[in-house]
Amino acid sequence: MVVKTQRDDVTWYECEGCGMMFDDESDAEQHEENCDHEDPSYIQ
Repeated sequence: MVVKTQRDDVTWYECEGCGMMFDDESDAEQHEENCDHEDPSYIQ
C-alpha cells in the first residue's frame, strides 16, 4: 500500500514495504508492485 504524506509543503507517496518515497503516486504504485519489501539498495 502507498502512504500519502506531507513534508515541506510537498505531497510524497511512500512505499510501505521499503520506505522509498516518490513525488508521483502512479510511480509509487508501480514501484510497490515490484518491490521486494526490503530496505532500498541505495541505503545499504
